[in-house]
Amino acid sequence: MRFLIKAIDAANQPIALELEAPAEASAREIARRRGLSILSMQQRGFALRTRNSGFPTTLFSTELVALLEAGLNIVEALQTLQEKEPHGENRAVLSQLIDALHRGESFSQAASRFPAAFPPLYAAILRSSERTGNLREALSRYIAYREALDKVRNKLAAALLYPAILAAVGGLVFGFLMFYVVPRFARVYEQMSSDLPFFSGLLLATGGWTERNSFVIASLLLGSAVAGVLLVTKERARGTVSERLWRISPLGARLRIHQLARFYRTAGMLLRAGIPAVQTFGMVAAVLPPGMRVQLARATALLQEGERISVALTSAGLTTPVATRLLAVGEQSGRMGELMDRIARFYDDETARFVDAFARVFEPLLMAVLGIAVGAVVLLMYMPIFELAGALQ
Repeated sequence: MRFLIKAIDAANQPIALELEAPAEASAREIARRRGLSILSMQQRGFALRTRNSGFPTTLFSTELVALLEAGLNIVEALQTLQEKEPHGENRAVLSQLIDALHRGESFSQAASRFPAAFPPLYAAILRSSERTGNLREALSRYIAYREALDKVRNKLAAALLYPAILAAVGGLVFGFLMFYVVPRFARVYEQMSSDLPFFSGLLLATGGWTERNSFVIASLLLGSAVAGVLLVTKERARGTVSERLWRISPLGARLRIHQLARFYRTAGMLLRAGIPAVQTFGMVAAVLPPGMRVQLARATALLQEGERISVALTSAGLTTPVATRLLAVGEQSGRMGELMDRIARFYDDETARFVDAFARVFEPLLMAVLGIAVGAVVLLMYMPIFELAGALQ
């Protein structure tokens, strides 16, 4: 459900924003973690999307930094970006940002009105920059953060793209053989003697069955695809699948490392922006899977009791030996944000090595499996012909 919230932020300034949550209590808890004091809350109904993927936040930030470095003020820079923006929805967002600035609102307040385009992390970075007076540095920090996340995501996508295409093409070929070619061979062999090889007869019987029940099979496949899409869009279902995958060793350990990298990179960015650790952990919870959110809540509670960050995260199980050592160094040197970012890079390198090794092993293995499956079907179809030719000789 979607809730319209009017609240007071950590800087004692009124803001209005929309939140996605399964219930009102959950929305209040999310707002509390962000350091907001709720004035009013109104349910706006259900939303099909939680993020407006149409607004290019990273590109917007990059162009805004370039204009600010050229000497334009924030209003002039936004007006320039509005004039070049052809997309109606994006242009409307920029127009409302400019109107809010003309009304005397800060940039962070204006951005907070559009959580679909500017996530809470973005608004928090802007809010911190208003205390230091260095907007360009804050935007550059967010751009670097997004580029690092996109780099990891693109590497994972590139590693999985070829196996996905190979599996799709192999599945289509196998389906074509089973649903089209094998049933026609079955009709031809029905007029021959019944002395077919056992496996050829079994294959042809299967082909005949698939032809007679093709509508039922197609309906089941379509229903399974729709159910899979619906499950992917449900956070609880994704959490359940993730928990099952995490129980598979060593895959679970690699997934945990990947999530920890996201956590440390996001937390490091917020800490370097000057946001307190407790508030940082409350905001970072949104990037973690449900199971790790429980661990982070435990770490936040320890932090509120006066424990150090390294002790709190280690006690909650959100560290590795390397992370624990680097966190301790960060506490001693006062560079906790920088050390967290270094931990994230260490984890990203480890993930990249695993992905490369996995791709080198999985791709030829998948090709071998698909080749054997398709070859076996073709061989079993033609085996009766080979035997008949041998008998005639």
